[in-house]
Amino acid sequence: MTANPPLASASPSAIAAAAARLAGAAASGVPCAPVRDLIGRDDLAAAYAVQAELTARRLARGAHITGRKIGLTSASVQRQLGVDRPDFGVLLDDMAHPDGGTIPAGRVLQPRVEAEVAFVLAADLATGPLDTAQVRDAIGYGVAALEVCGSRIAGWDISFGDTVADNASAGAYVLGTDRRTLAEAEPVDTRMTLRVNGTEVSAGTGAACLGDPVEALGWLARTARELGEPLRAGQVVLSGALGPMYAVSPGDSVTAELSGFGCVTVHFGEGEPS
Repeated sequence: MTANPPLASASPSAIAAAAARLAGAAASGVPCAPVRDLIGRDDLAAAYAVQAELTARRLARGAHITGRKIGLTSASVQRQLGVDRPDFGVLLDDMAHPDGGTIPAGRVLQPRVEAEVAFVLAADLATGPLDTAQVRDAIGYGVAALEVCGSRIAGWDISFGDTVADNASAGAYVLGTDRRTLAEAEPVDTRMTLRVNGTEVSAGTGAACLGDPVEALGWLARTARELGEPLRAGQVVLSGALGPMYAVSPGDSVTAELSGFGCVTVHFGEGEPS
């Protein structure tokens, strides 16, 4: 971490209690009450401390970090959840699913899907100005992606602090197989269509993601460095939704098409939770 990370106003015991509450929900498959009674609605340092504790627990069980996700980049999603700024969470290898694959029932609590551009980094974003030129140069390629958001908090009753603590409501992700460099496709120009069981449920453009998915990546690079965990070559970054997210149910099939970046599909399993 950084030498002088932000200080949380919540106590260590409150942070530990919030982590335990969310971990219990994840383990049991039963969503829990919000954690804002423990850490507050807007204490970002406390919320990210809870997120870090939950990530550490998963790493101790053998998971590996594959990248980051940026959340709340779309104005439509911000309106859906009643928040007004972006956040980020950690991607782990056990959250990744193949294009065209099936996410087992119960793997993600209260799942909602959104479509976005994912970047795979070819260079670290740890030093230097982290300006647009540097960020663009660090991108190896982009792909169409589906993020399956999930909330361990009952009814998605979340404040900003709740979702940050809950790993930015991350659940699972799927990357398409068509890789495009920025010379081949410009993320800000992409047009997205999201379909569930063949019916269009969401649409948007690259400009819906903080004005440009590349600018969203720049925001994350600077924020992650400030918190002492900069982005590294080889990591995946989900840059944020291009339109409203949509709740899905067991048996649903979801496909997103992003012009310039191709399509990506995932199915949701039926039956008993895995």
